[in-house]
Amino acid sequence: MTNPTSPVDADARRAVKPVICYPTETLPKPDLALYQAARVGAEKVAEVIVPPRDAASIEVPEGHFLRIVSIEGPQVGDLDLFNSKDLSERFYSGKTRALHGTHVTIGDQLWSNFPFMRPIATVVDDTLNWYGMDDFGGSVHDVIGTRCDPYTGQVLNGVDYHHCCHSNLTRALAAARVLPLDEAEAHVHDVLNVFMCTGFTRDTGQYFMKASPVRPGDHFELFAQIDLLAVMSACPGGDCSTEHSSDAAACYPMLMEVYKAADGRLDDWQSPSVNGYDRSHGT
Repeated sequence: MTNPTSPVDADARRAVKPVICYPTETLPKPDLALYQAARVGAEKVAEVIVPPRDAASIEVPEGHFLRIVSIEGPQVGDLDLFNSKDLSERFYSGKTRALHGTHVTIGDQLWSNFPFMRPIATVVDDTLNWYGMDDFGGSVHDVIGTRCDPYTGQVLNGVDYHHCCHSNLTRALAAARVLPLDEAEAHVHDVLNVFMCTGFTRDTGQYFMKASPVRPGDHFELFAQIDLLAVMSACPGGDCSTEHSSDAAACYPMLMEVYKAADGRLDDWQSPSVNGYDRSHGT
């Protein structure tokens, strides 16, 4: 049985300074100035309303911009991103988190899963960029929460709840690609929690959420580096100030818009290639 008594050098062990796991100095840098310049005067070519407690999808061609907008009230959205031509390539929140941190904002890139692992989108605008990190360790646009789902709800509460983000995303992806629900569900992945304010408690290290600072008119914008299918759920927790799978929380619609840069603005830009690793795995 383990002895719970602290060792005599406990304080010294705790005082060891941390080391950043993945220094990012050698990461391919996005040409943020090019993207932001290309955004000026861009034409809106598509939009979709995401209903409260439901999800919707939209196609975002490479070189286009996806803007997510708060339009009626404080609402968070759970965003999945797929390679529009190959659903097996999708947003990888874990690696994005390891490279850029627990929350993303202007200049951060969103990475895809193995074996592709390349930047598939770059954050180019964020009206909540002012929020930073609060005194609780909370910030916005997290890549740590997985998404509310019916399986955890069943374990915790013993009930089936069908309008959680996982189920919303499953239905929307199934509709977008005319797939059976079980096949669509296999592609649904950990999300970017747009506008959600979250962190980890200092004492127990538990994942927490708090009321989102988002207000109508706020937006979060991505530059698509490959052809993307964006699928987003307007979380049934509303602003996630109390709970995230609820028919009682105030929920609001959200807007996804796609913008196309003017001709010639991105003539010298190229979509990133898939990861260069040879996949021999040492054999």
